[in-house]
Amino acid sequence: MARSTTKTRKPTLVLLVRHGRTPTTGHVLPGRAPGLHLGDTGVAQAEAAAERIVNLAFRGKAHHKRRPKSRVAAVYASPMERTQETAAPIAVALGLRVRSNRGLLEADFGSWTGHKLADLNKRPEWHQVQKYPSGFRFPGGESFAEMQQRVTSTIQSLVDRHPGEAIVAVSHADPIKAAVAHAMGTHLDLFQRIVVGPCSISAILYGTGGPVVLTVNSMGDDLTTLVPS
Repeated sequence: MARSTTKTRKPTLVLLVRHGRTPTTGHVLPGRAPGLHLGDTGVAQAEAAAERIVNLAFRGKAHHKRRPKSRVAAVYASPMERTQETAAPIAVALGLRVRSNRGLLEADFGSWTGHKLADLNKRPEWHQVQKYPSGFRFPGGESFAEMQQRVTSTIQSLVDRHPGEAIVAVSHADPIKAAVAHAMGTHLDLFQRIVVGPCSISAILYGTGGPVVLTVNSMGDDLTTLVPS
């Protein structure tokens, strides 16, 4: 009987963290414009996310004098200020450094960058953004399909780099929603139905049998229970 050549690789847990709240969250489409930092609320959210993640990473009996080895092997983040500032307390809590990765960037909104959402909502194209995003390209920027391909390819490369480990990837709302939709086998035209709030944590387990979505938009749940049922 021939031996199988297929190797079973240990699954990789990816914690997708959206950046914390900024002064423009919910009002402006900042995109990749530089200079946008976390507000006070966002800083507090990032610190709270770090505490939740470190509790996952350092599971073990409290009376142990030495911390168990961290389950989280690396912290990656989009190069934008707001994602770097969100990743910083997470990395510090884990004793790691933040690794910048351009594949985790926000979508390139082109000429829509910096516009108020209230004004964009009035444009006829906005209906397509919400109902048929797979067929939309931002003027002078990226299409939703390109954004999804970019972020899912990036996540796969990180998974390949960290078999059997857990990693944190700090990104933006639309890329995380697109990654979750892809993992669930949901068409991109339905990804707007997924909610990913500021500093929420979404967890996907990537194994050889395909991804398993463990939680989406988690704000206060105990991450130590993240296991397939």
